[in-house]
Amino acid sequence: MADQTPNTEPVDAAEENILLDVKNLKMFFPITEGIFSQVKGYVRAVDDVSFFIRRGETLGLVGESGCGKTTVGRCIARAYEPTGGQVLFHDNGRSVDLAQMDRKALGPYRKDIRVIFQDPYSSLNPRMTVFEIVSEVLKVNKLIPESEFEQRVAEIIQLVGLRPEYIRRYPHAFSGGERQRIVIARALVTEPRLVIADEAVSALDVSVRAQILNLMEDLRQRFDLTYLFISHDLSVIRHICDRVVVMYVGQVIEVAGVNDLFTTPQHPYTEALMSAVPILNPRQRHLQKRIRLEGEVADPSNPPSGCYFHPRCRFAEAKCAVEKPPLRKLANQDRYVACHFAEELDLQGAVMT
Repeated sequence: MADQTPNTEPVDAAEENILLDVKNLKMFFPITEGIFSQVKGYVRAVDDVSFFIRRGETLGLVGESGCGKTTVGRCIARAYEPTGGQVLFHDNGRSVDLAQMDRKALGPYRKDIRVIFQDPYSSLNPRMTVFEIVSEVLKVNKLIPESEFEQRVAEIIQLVGLRPEYIRRYPHAFSGGERQRIVIARALVTEPRLVIADEAVSALDVSVRAQILNLMEDLRQRFDLTYLFISHDLSVIRHICDRVVVMYVGQVIEVAGVNDLFTTPQHPYTEALMSAVPILNPRQRHLQKRIRLEGEVADPSNPPSGCYFHPRCRFAEAKCAVEKPPLRKLANQDRYVACHFAEELDLQGAVMT
């Protein structure tokens, strides 16, 4: 973007444990028509999103497909240039706005924020060996001398559960779970502070998912990592996350600790999500009533007025159709909700088995 020098501001003492602070983030994609590609409108993929991530925690980002959660992750990693808002990365007592930096100024922060991609088959170059794949980021960022590349790669490959001699093999020689371990190794070889895991286990067999989730948790503790874990799978979110951000049509509608969110949701959309959480014990399935939402998910290129969820909400009143509810902190709770009537509703949580 505009300035070569990153904007910095002091971190408030009350926020000293916050690593990343996303404020009013927007990402609009233009809709074009005709041979001259005239802009006729915008898809509001991310529409005024705000949340923060504390150091050392795993923050879940959930919602239906198309809600904008992957776009949020890509804006934070600056794969996309945000339309508006701030992405404040707190670094040694200062705060830098990643959303306002140009590519040159971003360079020093590329090693601190890394991404684990969804599909381990498409995210690895089939023409490169494991050594070349993992060491490439060391070379680009000039982190260590090339003479030390092999030792560093062998160490990180071993930490993710693969044998060091595998570094001369190509991706086709590995299973899906082993490929994802290579993707994790590539993300961690720079010793990052924040890792964005975008549907990191959704492309894997069920039998392998638990192994990868346990590996990620072990690595978080070993390296004091902070995760932004993006997923549509609520069972995975419940297993690995400390707090959860719920999105609907490009907006944040609730933020809470994982146990609070699952047992006492404060937003009607979150309640509907919780009712879909699988119950493994067949004797307890009668305890949970499935809530099926009427209507269709709002069109992000033409969202409804007021609360985006009001056309599908069984508690909606006239106010909901005209006034957008702000994302506000509930009294005496470490949770946020965007609902006019959050304190008045008695909502059903998931059956915790």
